[in-house]
Amino acid sequence: MKKVLYLILCLKSFVGFAQENYRISSQKDRLRQYSGQWVSAINPSTDSVAKLPEIKMSSLNNSNSHSLTVEVSQKNSNNQYNPILHEMIGFDTVTDTVFAAGHNAQGTFFTGKGIFSSDKKWTMQDKDLNGKKTMKVDFNFQNYTDVLLEGFDTYEKSLWKTRYIKNNPKNKNIGIQLVSVHKEMLKNPEQTLIQLGRMGYSYVETFVYKEGGFYGQSPAQFKAMVEKAGMKFLGSMTFFDPENKNDDAAINTWWNNTIQDHKKAGVEYLSTSNSKLKDIKTIKELQEYCNYYNKVGKLCKKNGLKFVYHNHADEFLKVEGITIYDYFLQNTNPDYVYFQSDLYWMQRGGVNPVDYFKTYPNRFISWHVKDYKELGESRKIDFKDIFNYKEKAGVHYILSEVEDYSFPPMYSVGLAWEYIYYELLK
Repeated sequence: MKKVLYLILCLKSFVGFAQENYRISSQKDRLRQYSGQWVSAINPSTDSVAKLPEIKMSSLNNSNSHSLTVEVSQKNSNNQYNPILHEMIGFDTVTDTVFAAGHNAQGTFFTGKGIFSSDKKWTMQDKDLNGKKTMKVDFNFQNYTDVLLEGFDTYEKSLWKTRYIKNNPKNKNIGIQLVSVHKEMLKNPEQTLIQLGRMGYSYVETFVYKEGGFYGQSPAQFKAMVEKAGMKFLGSMTFFDPENKNDDAAINTWWNNTIQDHKKAGVEYLSTSNSKLKDIKTIKELQEYCNYYNKVGKLCKKNGLKFVYHNHADEFLKVEGITIYDYFLQNTNPDYVYFQSDLYWMQRGGVNPVDYFKTYPNRFISWHVKDYKELGESRKIDFKDIFNYKEKAGVHYILSEVEDYSFPPMYSVGLAWEYIYYELLK
């Protein structure tokens, strides 16, 4: 019996370890790390970028992620960018290799063939159209937003080195809930935020507010860290649920302290959710929560912030025949209480989000765009239809969220940004 128990514990430990150490196993998925907009670093030994970088590269994913269309431009003496290379790179399922074909500005064409030897190391051997080897290029990913390239001649002599830093556009104003990369934030918040900013995220929403700060930083420190990464600290999820909803002294003390901390951090809103809805049996209890949320919302408004209610699936349970979410929407003051729709949890709750956006227009300040794993992969949620109602709902902020993964979390949130940017916000 002890041996069986020991084996079960070992298996559980192994499964847990496997789940925590996600890999990018296929050549096709590894190649997608190279998608995005990139610029050259000042030199290969640093990830710093000049105001006008020497090289810009666009590497766009297409054909169901089977290939990338690559355009490289170089700065001239007039600080204008001229195309120097056009290339298509893809994964060939027949030969199980990465294949490339392209040409330079002079019209010299080439082909290339290579392979990822690991998640981070990729080698391509180029040939001219006569089949003669010309140049080998090694790609070494320092992380998902930083890749070092080195070209070698046929004698393995180094010809050049370039370091590309991802520089995806921020013009569509996409944010991220940091619970998506929670462990990465706990381990190294500064470097995680830098990568998120490079991926194209414009703002962040935190899940961790503890002891007056965020991820071990004071409000001012965390604000500066986010802004250094090229983003804005937009909102924060906070949790305080007093047993006595009429205890104004306790409510005012906790929320006033919280509000002042967040004002120092420069956020626009505080959000909350409710994990006790399954225990509610009466409309009176629902009304007590509505009164409480109105109090908090009024405090926030008085201090120049917004108060936002975030749903999960339990909001679509019924109390005395009335759906909880409907009751909250109908019995909170729109001047004090905003709503943040989690599209995944609405689907899990058995409702169509669009019905709510039609019935309660302009009540939803933001959306959490989340799927069963990576965004758009499950095909269970019709995100494209939902996004047709963004203006109807009153949405100002779109936030990606990933909490279950097929890949490493930092890779997955990069895919989430791409899906929202290229597929949903056209």
